[in-house]
Amino acid sequence: MLKKVFLAAAVSLLMVGVTLTAAPTEGYAGKKSHCLKQAKAKYADDRKARRGYKKACHAHHKAMKKAHKK
Repeated sequence: MLKKVFLAAAVSLLMVGVTLTAAPTEGYAGKKSHCLKQAKAKYADDRKARRGYKKACHAHHKAMKKAHKK
């Protein structure tokens, strides 16, 4: 009985490890989510400030992309 419990625990840990490695990473997320996550982290309670920060972040990324396009 104890052997079956340990075997089941080992199999479940193995399955959790497989699902964690197969989960999508932030590399798949779009560029816009990066600004949104930063805005939410910086201004958690203020929606207007969060929107302003997000717009500024997008403008910054757009300008940097244009500058490095050369």
